[in-house]
This record gives sequence, C-alpha cells and structure tokens, in this order.
Amino acid sequence: MKRIIILSIIIFHTSCQNTKNSITYDFTTRFEKSSGKETATYQETIQFYTDLADAYVSVSTYTIGKTDSGEPLHLVTFNPNRTLESEFGKDRDKRIILVNNGIHPGESDGIDASMMLMRDLAQEKLPTPQNSIIAVIPIYNIGGALNRNSTTRTNQNGPVSYGFRGNARNYDLNRDFIKADTKNAQSFAKVFHYVKPDIFIDNHVSNGADYQYVLTHLFTQHNKLGGELGNYLHTQLMPQLEQSLEAKDWPITPYVNVFNTTPERGFTQFMDHPRYSTGYTTLWNTLGMMVETHMLKPYKDRVDGTYELMKSMIEIVEKDHDTIKKLRDDADTFYRQAETYPLDFKADTTQNSTLHFKGYEAEKITSPVTGRDRLKYDRSRPFEKEVLYANTFTAEDDVAIPKAYLVPKSWFRVVDRLQQNKIKMSLIEKDSTITVEEYRIAEYKTRTTAYEGHYNHYNTAITSTQEAKSITAGQYYYIATDQPGIRYLLETLEPTAVDSFFNWNFFDTILQQKEGFSPYVFEDIAADFLAKNPSVKKEFDDKKRRESDFANNWYAQLDWIHKKSPHYEAAHLTYPVLRVLR
Repeated sequence: MKRIIILSIIIFHTSCQNTKNSITYDFTTRFEKSSGKETATYQETIQFYTDLADAYVSVSTYTIGKTDSGEPLHLVTFNPNRTLESEFGKDRDKRIILVNNGIHPGESDGIDASMMLMRDLAQEKLPTPQNSIIAVIPIYNIGGALNRNSTTRTNQNGPVSYGFRGNARNYDLNRDFIKADTKNAQSFAKVFHYVKPDIFIDNHVSNGADYQYVLTHLFTQHNKLGGELGNYLHTQLMPQLEQSLEAKDWPITPYVNVFNTTPERGFTQFMDHPRYSTGYTTLWNTLGMMVETHMLKPYKDRVDGTYELMKSMIEIVEKDHDTIKKLRDDADTFYRQAETYPLDFKADTTQNSTLHFKGYEAEKITSPVTGRDRLKYDRSRPFEKEVLYANTFTAEDDVAIPKAYLVPKSWFRVVDRLQQNKIKMSLIEKDSTITVEEYRIAEYKTRTTAYEGHYNHYNTAITSTQEAKSITAGQYYYIATDQPGIRYLLETLEPTAVDSFFNWNFFDTILQQKEGFSPYVFEDIAADFLAKNPSVKKEFDDKKRRESDFANNWYAQLDWIHKKSPHYEAAHLTYPVLRVLR
C-alpha cells in the first residue's frame, strides 16, 4: 500500500509496509548485467528506485519540484528507522549525506554506483548506518539524460551510451546554482533546504591530464569554508577518506587542475565559487566534495571506485557524526557574529603542499594533424614524484557585514531567488527614514562571449555614500543578516562578489542611462551651471588641462557637465539594494 503526504509544495511518495513486498524484483542493474559497460537510462533508474522503495521499508522515493525537461526532480532516501520526523524533522539526531548524480549525464558513474549502494544498504549487504541518513538525487539533469548518445564525451572510455552535458535548455547545471536560471536549480534549492544535508557529494567525471588514479576528489576549498569546520574538512575528513580508500587499494588524489600541461609541474586547487554545487552548499556550511573519476579509465573501474568512495564517506560520517554536528552548529553562528566577510580568495603559492603523485611521463611530439607540438603521455612509463600543490587560499576584498539589506520589491527576480533559498524578509509597512549605505557602480568589465545564458560582469568596483533615506511603505523588503542564510546574502547582494546577482546581470538596467541631452540646448544650460558652480568649473578646467583626449572631445565635455548637474538621473549606475549599517 502507498500513501501520499502533501507538505507545502513538496509531494512525498513513501512506502509504509513493515515487511518486504511479496513481489519478486530483479535489482541487478544494467551496469552489472553488461559487465560494467553500460549505464542505466533515466526511465530504468527511476523504475529501479520505485521498485526498491516498494520492496524495502528503509527506502523511500520523493518527487520535489520540476525540471526544465518537464519531469519532476526525484529524491531517494535510505533510513531504516522510517518516520517523517526522524528523516527531515528539526530535531533529527542523525547526519544527512546528500548525493547528487547526473548533473552532467555523460558523467554517469555516480548514477550506477548510487543504485548499487542504495540496494546494498536496503538488502543489508553493507552495515546499516546508525547515525546517518543517505539521500540520493538519482539524476539531476533529466533533460540531458534523455538526450542520449554515444559521441559527445569525446575522450571518455565508456559507457556505451550516455546523456548530454547540457540540460533541456542547454544549460550547464553546474554553473547555475547561485543564479538559478533553470527549474532544476530551483528544485534543487527546495531539496537542499528541506533536507539540510551535513555532507554533500556531487559525482562527476573529468580529464585534464593523464595519470594513474581512477579517483580524484575536489573538496570545497577549506579556507573559504572557514573556521574550525574548514579545518576539520582539510585535516580530518579529507585525510580519513584518502586513507580509507588507500587501504582498499583505491588510491585517490586531489582533482588535477591542469589543462594541456603536465601535473608534475605543480597545480592549484580548484576554487569552487557559488555557481558550482559545492560552492553553493558551502554557503550553509555543508561539508561538500565533488568526486572526479578519470574518464580515460575503464567505466567499470570508475563506477566501482565511486561506490567505494561513498561507502568510505558513510563510514567516516558514522564515526564523526557528533563532531560534524557540533562544528556545523558553531559555524552557523560564526558569521552572524562576525564584523567582516571575505568576498574573494587568492591562492597563496608561498604555502604549497606536496603530493606524492602517481603519474605518467609525457613529452612533446610533432602532431601529424597540425604539424605542431602536441602533448603525449606514455603509460608504459609510470612514475611517483613529489608534486607541488597550492591548496591554501587567502581572503581578499573583505566587506563589512551590514545589519540588514533593503531590497526593493520591484526587483522581483532577486526577491524570488532569496525566497527560494529560505531567506527571511519582511515588507516595510510604514513610511520610514533609515540611515543606509548606498553603492554606485564605479567600474566593471563584461564578458564578450556568452556564458550560461549571460554576458556576466567581473572586476566590479563600487563607491559608497551614507545618508538618511526616505523609505516608502510597501516598497522595500527588510532582510536582516542575522539568519542562517547570511553567507548567501553576502555572496549575492554584494555587487563585487564573484557570483553576485549584479555580476550575473540581474541589475543590468541600471547600467543604461535613460535620459540624455541635445547638445544645442544643453550648451546654454551647461554654461549657466558652470557659472553658478565655480568648484565644478575648476574641476572641469583642471580635467581639460590634464587630459588631452577630453579637451579635444566637445561631447565628452558636455556629458561630463551633464553628469555633474541636477539633470543627471539618479538611477544610472546606482545599485538599488541598500545596506543598513550596524
């Protein structure tokens, strides 16, 4: 028997029988039936989990929101003590591990590995976690999974066929978490904020170089995660995972962040900004990692390695569950009490680590295709060498944390994103005068090629002023920073942050001046304005003396005067989000 529980916008389908269903199911995966050569289709994957939930009370399936494909996003959980409160309740005493699969469906290793993991947990072929609940998104990019082919992963060694990287609207979903252009990302936010995972694993496949490892890890950057939680990630969680896998003969190394060069020359840890999955989850102090298997290795090895990695992570979380809870609780209050917040980080190459790296010798040979030098790895010449690895980052561009932000309700796309991420806000209901800090956009650069549906900005600089501002009732949301989403607020509403809403083009209409002047009319107005404002006249004359290009450009001179005059519109380059200072 099945029952349907409706909670707000989330529909849950959960099996409620106390014993196994009398129906006999075959839970051998397509991966296993094909001797490790094939991956399950989307339909096969969802049917597998539906049947697993029918057969075992410890497994439950949920549908949460929609995706761009029109199909719902699925979530599957393993929880032997099956009650709604123990799984998602506020007072749960277990850690939750959330696993994301198929964000790039051509990188299908985690899809098959998770199916086997959840089956083996349900069938008690693996020790039953006592302190953890395992939650799995079977396939995140459903549109990409339905777009199945055998050619687009040009360098990849299997499976026979697989999905496509772009989603149903051709978005790369691992660039969409903060801007949330897709229904996939919006549904992921629902999953994330309902589940509130302690650990997040995103399963991928990658190849920037050739080396001996099947497995590499990309933990969220520990300095960016910050504090004792970041220290735990770097000095305890990561080493424990490495040691566990080494003991099982699955050696693992940090993600090899190189392209068209060789790892032994040294490399830098990848910085996962909030556009990426682990950068996004970090904003709520979740311990995040991407698994990056090496796509030149056989598909069977990659899936088996991913399976073993997830087993190891469960074992670590089982052991460290109390430590993880305490550190996350402490981290949740840290920035709410802090005075400043770092908006960017830079690799500190004076603090390099050393990796004992297992690679292959490489050389430059003449390409028969281009006639130029090309890189060639020689797998008959493996090596083990000490390699420099820059994995310490220092904070740059700190910003003072305000007491609150005031966001005009007219900027509804921004308000929608904040609400999707459970940001608490209240509409100002009385006319008020509030002392605020207001930003103006002083400089910015814009990408000249499209990037995930945007021509995003970078190197943004601002100026600021403080003033008592009249706030009309019903026009602004008051958003206090003293709330769990403080890091999300700072990363999105501070325009100089790498993945701010400003840099993702949410505020581009302020960059266009709406009113101008006719030179033949403004000439007389400009002369009168300069005569009545001698300080501006002096600044104008000094600028002409210093800058010959300005002195020789009559229109630039009139435009400069116009921007100094009362006729210049206040909205141009004025950032509409206000900061309420402490």
